[in-house]
Amino acid sequence: MPAVVRGGRRQGVQGSPRGASSGGRGQARGGSSRSAGAIPGQMAAIGRLDLSPRAVVVCISAGVLALAVVLATGARAERIGASISHGVDAVTIGMGFSLKRVHIAGASGEAEPAIRQALGLSAGQPLVGLDLDAVRERVQAVGWVKEARVVRLLPDTLIVEVVEHDRLAVWQSAGRAQVIDGQGQVIPGAEAGRYPGLPLVVGKGADQAAAEVLPLLAQRPRLMGRVDALVRVDERRWDLRLKDGSLIQLPAVDQEAALIRLDALDQRERLLDLGFARVDLRTPEEVAVRPSGDA
Repeated sequence: MPAVVRGGRRQGVQGSPRGASSGGRGQARGGSSRSAGAIPGQMAAIGRLDLSPRAVVVCISAGVLALAVVLATGARAERIGASISHGVDAVTIGMGFSLKRVHIAGASGEAEPAIRQALGLSAGQPLVGLDLDAVRERVQAVGWVKEARVVRLLPDTLIVEVVEHDRLAVWQSAGRAQVIDGQGQVIPGAEAGRYPGLPLVVGKGADQAAAEVLPLLAQRPRLMGRVDALVRVDERRWDLRLKDGSLIQLPAVDQEAALIRLDALDQRERLLDLGFARVDLRTPEEVAVRPSGDA
């Protein structure tokens, strides 16, 4: 009897946990299934983001509080931000990130002083917090500069790369001589007297039309070397005034065809060496030559 009693107790103890454990797992699975099925789609999404409704409320409240602080402080908020910025600058300067050198690449000797003045920088100012876009805009505002690129090279160097406007010709109009680029735009700050090698174009509209005729003349160095000025006539055509006082009249259209005829005549008759008062190329397929008084 005692053995049976002890055995019965052992059987009861061993059986009871198994039943309880099995039942517990079954209830857990069943409860989990019922709970997931009962959560709406929006609440399930919140669960996946690991944000409880209470956390959402706390975040919203914190945002409202921050906005209220900014509104309440008014201008003081800006002063606080400025103080933080100054503090960051002081830290970076202490680490050695301050401006010591500015290297300008691609600038001519005439343009570089104006570019350096436009930079508006001084040695020792913080380099990390420098507004590179603002610096680039100031450089591109210089008349010489067509494009600019500004690069920060830590710890202490700023690199400014520029592309200048090309110098196409000196344009003389209304008693003024100005340097123009390939688009006929005047280059501010460029002194015409410093470019004696550039072609001289004269008259109203010559600035916009120069880019069409000058490449044609550049292909004919024998003729180009004798040209003193290109004069725009009635904003329609060109007269080429040579250094010896001669005149070559080009047509309003088909300028290249007229110059080809002139080349052929020069190769055959050495016309440019003989001397003449005028060569009229305005009539298609015809060259009219007026000899000079000494011919």
